[in-house]
Amino acid sequence: MNTNKKTIIIALSTLIIGVLIGWLLFSHSSDQAKEEHNHATEIIEETTWTCSMHPQIRKNEPGDCPICGMNLIPLENGSDEIDPMAINMSSTARQLANVQTAIVESGNASKSIRLNGKIQADERLMFTQSSHIPGRIEKLTVNFTGDLIKKGQVIAYVYSPELVNAQEELFEAKKIKDSQPALFNAAKEKLKNWKLTNNQIDQVLAAEKAIEQFPILANVSGYVTKKMVNLGDYIKLGQPLYEIADLTKVWVLFDVYETEMSSIKKGDKVSYTVQSLPGKTFEGTISYVDPTINPKTRVAQARLEAANKSQNLKPEMFVSGIIQSNLGGESAAITVPKTAIMWTGKRSVAYVKNTTAQGVSFKMRQVTLGTTLGDSYLIESGLQPGEEIAVNGTFSIDAAAQLAGKPSMMNPEGGVAMTGHNHGAEMTMTTASAKSQQVTVSKKAKQALAPLLTAYFKMKQALSKDDFENAKKVGVVLNSVLEGINMSLFKGSSHNVWMGYSSALKSNVQHIAHMSSIDELRLKFINISQDIIGIAESFEPMSEPLYIQHCPMANSNKGADWLSQNSDIVNPYFGSAMLTCGEVTKEL
Repeated sequence: MNTNKKTIIIALSTLIIGVLIGWLLFSHSSDQAKEEHNHATEIIEETTWTCSMHPQIRKNEPGDCPICGMNLIPLENGSDEIDPMAINMSSTARQLANVQTAIVESGNASKSIRLNGKIQADERLMFTQSSHIPGRIEKLTVNFTGDLIKKGQVIAYVYSPELVNAQEELFEAKKIKDSQPALFNAAKEKLKNWKLTNNQIDQVLAAEKAIEQFPILANVSGYVTKKMVNLGDYIKLGQPLYEIADLTKVWVLFDVYETEMSSIKKGDKVSYTVQSLPGKTFEGTISYVDPTINPKTRVAQARLEAANKSQNLKPEMFVSGIIQSNLGGESAAITVPKTAIMWTGKRSVAYVKNTTAQGVSFKMRQVTLGTTLGDSYLIESGLQPGEEIAVNGTFSIDAAAQLAGKPSMMNPEGGVAMTGHNHGAEMTMTTASAKSQQVTVSKKAKQALAPLLTAYFKMKQALSKDDFENAKKVGVVLNSVLEGINMSLFKGSSHNVWMGYSSALKSNVQHIAHMSSIDELRLKFINISQDIIGIAESFEPMSEPLYIQHCPMANSNKGADWLSQNSDIVNPYFGSAMLTCGEVTKEL
């Protein structure tokens, strides 16, 4: 009995000790598992690192972007995109891309238009001085073009047998005027038909001798612009002797290109200067605009009238004017900077900013452009007053949208995100996107870009000379120079800017060798010029001044720019056909 009781006690003790040990072991294991679970949760919630320019890159630790080599940045909380059609950008990404925005405003739209022209004589003050007496010119008192004539001045003496006979008839009629006064009056009227005054007729009657050399008097005052007779010439009744212009008032005629005709109207104010009168500025108002275009020069003329009492304004003087044209006085017109618009050739787009609790996003919006207003566009549709849009860094936003598979300039429907180094292959730089931000680069980077611009200038020169073969050869060289530029020379924010321009330029020059006509090459040169202008503005690779020049008639009258080393206009889009068509719009 004692033995059984001892056995039971030992068994119970063993059981209790085992339960205690098991509880200690499993409790520790459970805490460890719980701790491991919490640790795993912390790992999942660790900071995610991404590239500001390639948002499809996601990493658990900091490092470099495998696409562009830029430093990865932490993905901000709440950056998940609410609108699947918009591209979210963190404040760091916007700062690196130099994104700037502005509020869309409406108001009166005005356009500053620069025009060139000449001074011409007022056609209403141009006269022909003719002879009212037939006969032979015995004397000329006005012998050269440019001579000033006063009204009533004797300009020539004419011997006229008909006038001598008419004076003899007057003498005979005088003898019988008492009996036949009507005959006497008829003889006097015959002389008046030859423009003789009553005083002259009285002088003839008093002298009782016929005047053989009769004076021709000037009908108007002005300058002789054309002399049409010489001494000894036989002239008929009404034959022109001189052309005379009264220059106390003159016309200023400005050439207006087709693209500007809709913006210029009667009543517009003009401020103009005369090349031969430096330091003086004149004001005037457009009084007439040609309803037709000259088929040879492809321009119409806008006219203003100018008083010229001092005779300082002379016909054929060159003038330059600026018209501030109010576009219909529209009170609700919407204008935006050109840098806000990206143009593909078929459509124009802008990026509208949206700020929510989840962050800042940009969404592409297609817009319809109206008239160009210097550095701005008139917006016909697509934007509303009060909306906020990107006005700088638009190309970077569009690049990020393309890479993320969101609607973008070249892919308005969106699609699969682009990866690798092909991210810029589909992009085309335009006038708007070329006006990008300036970035700082090293001297070596600028030296690497200089041959690129040199090749471009040679290509422009060949096109202006209508030399297709040489232009094509230089285009191939341009492609070769572009491929040889080391992208590692561009650091930080300049790297993304260079990647955008180089990719766009590559797509525009890589097929030049296969082009078959100069028209095809000139069309491609439009995009090439925009890429080069963007490179010149962003990186400033040349030490000497550069000039952005614009031809409003190029690109099917849509206008096109090019870059030049001097201010003289040498048009690469038309060559010898219209070599000087264009103007300087900006100096770099």
